[in-house]
Amino acid sequence: MKRYSISHETTYHYATTVELGLHEARLSPVNAPHQKLLEHEIEVTPIPAWTVAFIDHFGNNMQHIAIEHSHDALTVIQRSVVEIDVPRGTLNAGPAWETLREAMLEDDYPDVAEFIYPSPHVILDDAAMEFALQAFTPGAPVAEAALKLARLFKSEFTYAPGATTIATTVPEILEGRRGVCQDFAHAMIAGLRALKIPVRYVSGYLKTYAPHRDGEQTPALVGADATHAWVSVWCGPELGWMDFDPTNALAVTDEHIAVAYGRDFSDVTPLRGVIVGGGTHTPDVKVTVTRLDG
Repeated sequence: MKRYSISHETTYHYATTVELGLHEARLSPVNAPHQKLLEHEIEVTPIPAWTVAFIDHFGNNMQHIAIEHSHDALTVIQRSVVEIDVPRGTLNAGPAWETLREAMLEDDYPDVAEFIYPSPHVILDDAAMEFALQAFTPGAPVAEAALKLARLFKSEFTYAPGATTIATTVPEILEGRRGVCQDFAHAMIAGLRALKIPVRYVSGYLKTYAPHRDGEQTPALVGADATHAWVSVWCGPELGWMDFDPTNALAVTDEHIAVAYGRDFSDVTPLRGVIVGGGTHTPDVKVTVTRLDG
């Protein structure tokens, strides 16, 4: 079991004055079977006229924020403490992927069925399916095959910030073999859904490693010090949901903190909204994840 403190600060500096801002935030980590949210707060500057907190369709913590007076900048700081205890699953347990596929086609598991269909950023692409089939060999258990697929993304794709945008499609990602965690998650989801395996997009954080006393840096997972993305695969009723990180080629345990689950990035965007005014603006984001218990 591990406990972490998270600070996520987002600042927008606007080119022109904003007269009204209505924002939607998914910044506080979720409560999940192996993750407990112990403390959380969101600080907004300037002070909002009103805020509303609620749980969305996917079980995520959400806040609606309204700023109804003129301002030239917006800062949103999320601070939280979570406790994580993720057991290491037996990857060769659970059904063969073909068995799960047939069960999904028969609608045997309606509670997870929404995660086998296309979504705004995930089309069911033939190239994605063919790539996934390299790992989903005949008779392979779902979890075992999912980890193998995550490792293929690590070995065959290049992590290249700036090479893609949120508008880059799954076929373009697969053709270019370059991108960031968001791209690899969308491409892995596309392949799994084409095989009728339920899979969710996960946004969250990775543990941040501090420098040693001698100044050397512990190698961090790719995606630390920023928001990160990975996938959550439903591996059948015995194992349930298991998370895999294609950027780092691993099965997720206790160094990933989940903030939100959804069909793709469009369901878990950390902060978005509508403003009146503002002109050109880009966010400045700072994320720090600190281990509290050693």
